[in-house]
Amino acid sequence: MSVKLKINGKEYKVDEHKDTPLLWVLRETLNLKGTKFGCGIGICGVCSVILNGEVIRSCITPLGEVENKNIITIEGIDKNHPVKRAWELAQVVQCGYCQPGQIVVAYNLLTKNPNPKREEIIQAFLGNLCRCGTYPRIIKAVELASKLMRGRA
Repeated sequence: MSVKLKINGKEYKVDEHKDTPLLWVLRETLNLKGTKFGCGIGICGVCSVILNGEVIRSCITPLGEVENKNIITIEGIDKNHPVKRAWELAQVVQCGYCQPGQIVVAYNLLTKNPNPKREEIIQAFLGNLCRCGTYPRIIKAVELASKLMRGRA
């Protein structure tokens, strides 16, 4: 069964069943390995991607729900984007496994709200787990990215 996808501004046509989780198509069919597998039940946030402006869990989202919709993965966020720069400057990464999902959430938050309050940042990240416990650095990086985006850093 053929499914049309729009990922990071490119169009793809994949021959996969519409019940196949998006995550597996990203990683195995399209070789977009940045989005990681975590829990497999949509609670850890490691597999987060953006679908039409909303963060979703790609491990539990079937292809049939994303056909012809705009998907942004970690690969679709420019390496020089303020969020990625802030992540480096704030030295967020320890093991790095959850970071693609965290960066996707930060990017989506700042796209919608370029100047979030600390409480809004914390709220946006509820459900995105980091086993290394870098939450204070994540918050700092989002605050810094906000400043960079507004030309104040």
